[in-house]
Amino acid sequence: MLFKDARIFIKDEGFVFGSFRIENGRFAQIIRGVPNEEGEELGNACVIPGLVDIHIHGNSNADFSDGNTEGLERMARYLAVNGITSFAPTSMTLPFDELKRAFKTAAALKNAKKRGLARIIGINMEGPYVSEKRAGAQNRAYIRKPDYDEFCKLNEAANGLIKMIDVAPEIDGASDFIKKASAVCRVSVAHTDCDYCTACCAFDNGAKHVTHLFNAMPPIHHRNPGVIGAASERASVTAELICDGIHVHESAVRMAFKLFKGRVCLISDALRCCAMKDGEYMLGGQRVTLRDGEARLSDGTIAGSATNLYRCMMNAIRFGIPAEEAINAATAIPAASIGAGEIGSIECGKLADFIICDDSLKIKSVYLGGERV
Repeated sequence: MLFKDARIFIKDEGFVFGSFRIENGRFAQIIRGVPNEEGEELGNACVIPGLVDIHIHGNSNADFSDGNTEGLERMARYLAVNGITSFAPTSMTLPFDELKRAFKTAAALKNAKKRGLARIIGINMEGPYVSEKRAGAQNRAYIRKPDYDEFCKLNEAANGLIKMIDVAPEIDGASDFIKKASAVCRVSVAHTDCDYCTACCAFDNGAKHVTHLFNAMPPIHHRNPGVIGAASERASVTAELICDGIHVHESAVRMAFKLFKGRVCLISDALRCCAMKDGEYMLGGQRVTLRDGEARLSDGTIAGSATNLYRCMMNAIRFGIPAEEAINAATAIPAASIGAGEIGSIECGKLADFIICDDSLKIKSVYLGGERV
């Protein structure tokens, strides 16, 4: 199928006027200009890749950690409609059996390949190997030391679907765990109180990612740059950023895009209360209250967000980030960080996941594998 007369977002170039052809659910041809043949006229609309959320717990009153197939499908359907065509469902700090059940659910849904649902491209295992001091909304009752055997058993239950594992480098056994786990998936420094030197060691041992930059870690300081300073110096390290306008001030968003140029992964960190009304919800065995767009624990600790990745991308643009950088941070960069080479950009051979937008990037229609959602 040929789509004509569009401004197509090309990863390394920005918006390029042209057309594109889809065959067997993949981009088959990118054409500069408009060919003289039949096709779907897009009327100079913008076309961007489907967004990729590598850190999301839930939405629509469903949470990945519930281990419920219907709930995970509901999450995936909401994401697809809102332009997030691929995602890595993200677990919380929970007992082994609960994690195993959730991971099996994700693997089964991925294999089912149901139409109209955002693609599951991996599992992001956010807990339980984190710091009690920087637990944030993670349930301290289930925090434990890094256990490589446990991790391998969970990955086996997930059919090898774990693509990201979070670790606080300062806790006992973390160094050895990072060395081993980094050979299996991407290791992220997360929920940590570590100093600069400890963070450097973690990156030297194989960690290549930072979970929700600025949140659940020491702030950057000129005499103790900590995780943020150590990560910013390493070109191989990517950094997540929650751009809901609550977790990170817009000035810090601009700072992050400068410190980590070409390495920012916009994420939603969305909870089950995303797309829901104000009220009380559960998160990893803890009660969360959503009020006026903010989700907090009973002690006032900010939890995840109540927004989706598309709105986070639009917030970044509103905060002064060039549209091209914001789009890459929500598509190609997170896809690459999790090893999902078939998605994240409009290129020949890649899966035809894309969004047709107006001039202001408002969604007009979403396509998954060349099929309209």
